[in-house]
Amino acid sequence: MKIAIDARELQGKPTGVGRFLAELLATWKTMPAAQAHEFVLLSPEGAERGTLWEQLDLPRLLRSAQPDVLFSPGYTGPIRGCVPMVVAIHDVSFAAHPEWFSWSEGARRRIITTFAARKAKRIITISEFSKREIVAHLGVEDSKVTVVYPGVSTLASRGDLRRSSTLLFVGSVFNRRHVPELIDGFARIAREHPDIQLQIVGDNRTAPRVDLAAVANATGLAGRVHIRSYVPDNELRTLYAESAGFVFLSEYEGFGLTPLEALASGVPVVLLDTPVAREVCDTAAVYVKRPDPVLIADAMRSVLFDSRERDRILNAASLVLQRYSWTDCAGAVLAALVESVHG
Repeated sequence: MKIAIDARELQGKPTGVGRFLAELLATWKTMPAAQAHEFVLLSPEGAERGTLWEQLDLPRLLRSAQPDVLFSPGYTGPIRGCVPMVVAIHDVSFAAHPEWFSWSEGARRRIITTFAARKAKRIITISEFSKREIVAHLGVEDSKVTVVYPGVSTLASRGDLRRSSTLLFVGSVFNRRHVPELIDGFARIAREHPDIQLQIVGDNRTAPRVDLAAVANATGLAGRVHIRSYVPDNELRTLYAESAGFVFLSEYEGFGLTPLEALASGVPVVLLDTPVAREVCDTAAVYVKRPDPVLIADAMRSVLFDSRERDRILNAASLVLQRYSWTDCAGAVLAALVESVHG
């Protein structure tokens, strides 16, 4: 069977969807069940890789490649065309919370994702929470949506490097992830502990835009808050290895992979208490009821300085992480692709 893949998210500096697809491709290379299939990666030749390429150029590439099925790993796919499609929809924040997006961006995402969801033979998503949201907001049947948990990559082993008093955030910076409150909470304990640092890694996609450097400057501790939009995997590995705690205060996610990467690297995590955070991390976290800097600071203190709490989280993580395997994920996605053609 010939499987075409929309591979544009592998270009540039891959983050969420790109990393998801890269892990699938790497795993398929080692899987005997995948050897019977031909994978054809389709991506733009130039800089344009948005909706116009997807709707105008991708159908032309599909006609030329003549695949049996198209895998679209990033929410959307071409509306026109006769190739069966499997689409991965990781969350529907743009439909569940339109206030988080500009009118034009929110409308674009809702329209093309809804069309893709209804056209697709099967939808892959990454949590039971996301499945419920997709069914509720995109108007598709429950039976059309398959939950496939992603695997977790261990970027740093627990013995890689000596831990420092560093708190880490990794992920695109959206308003719903409460990074200003994270900085405020950090400042409350940093004044008590002069060796603590905060590392923030992620592209700033806030709307309306939040100036994170200004937020850090306002605390008077800007020299101890380090903000970068992106780091390569080798540097990210070092950050995980050196960090003593990981903080991710998102009120809406389809899954939330970076907290699991932290746990796999031996770093205890602080999370906002949400249904999907509980589904994914279970008891392997300190949960904050609301994004209040006082509560955030208290949770940070526990993962930094309470050895019993750190041990509890990391012991729980050993069981939680067993749920997440790239081999299982790649096998389930491949099965969905085959079933979309032959099922």
